[in-house]
Amino acid sequence: MLRVHFTGQDLARTRVAEGADPLWETALSLQILREDRGEPALAAWRQHAVRHGPGPLRTLFPLVPLRGYFPDFLTPYAALEGVEPGLEAVMRTPRARLRAEVALLAGHRALPGEARGIGEGEPAALRQLARSLRTYHHLAVAPAWPRIAGRVGADRALRAHALAQSGAEAMLRTFGPAMRWRPPVLEVAYPVERELFLQGRGLVFVPSYFCRGVPIALVDDALPPVLVYPAAEPEAAGNAEGPRSRAYGGGALGDVPAPAGVRAGARAAVRR
Repeated sequence: MLRVHFTGQDLARTRVAEGADPLWETALSLQILREDRGEPALAAWRQHAVRHGPGPLRTLFPLVPLRGYFPDFLTPYAALEGVEPGLEAVMRTPRARLRAEVALLAGHRALPGEARGIGEGEPAALRQLARSLRTYHHLAVAPAWPRIAGRVGADRALRAHALAQSGAEAMLRTFGPAMRWRPPVLEVAYPVERELFLQGRGLVFVPSYFCRGVPIALVDDALPPVLVYPAAEPEAAGNAEGPRSRAYGGGALGDVPAPAGVRAGARAAVRR
């Protein structure tokens, strides 16, 4: 379990990201690509790969294994502003941090020489990494962006509405069952035991199309805190019985007015 410790200042600074994060979606899609051959959002990439081969996957797969840790530098905070700001931040990652994070990855699996070059901050290796991320995003993720943005946007609208209408604590109660708000701690389903103290920095929640299973936090506590979680499936909203569905946090939004144009049943649409 991950326990996220809030102060009053943290609650005031907690928010939901403005939209899908392109580099988080890119990294997480690399995991989905290997485990879910029926994922429609990756159909364009599979068609391209059949014709042209794996291309950037030779660089990216060693850095993003099917399960477990992948380096924090692949998903910089700047990517909330778009692909290119995110890639610029990847290229500017300090060498000491590159070395530490690649060494942590290497502790779990053998890495090819190109990945070791990234860990040493070699300019050519970093340029190849940026090209690979950009190419894969363009060919695999961008064609599905309307689908990704639609799901993430619907989820964000509900969270942001709860935040605006009733405050941060009301929003924190909407994330069940994978997250449970026990003031002043948010308990998050997580594969390891961990404590995260926000210390006045607040928390950015990042809804994600390709995040599956449990939410994800950065490993390095010194980085700006984010928590990536699975965005609600719109089809689940259509089948929901109403705003007090347990899937949306045990009716936590029962007293929050529904945003214009959103059916009450949409509040039940959180997958994990």
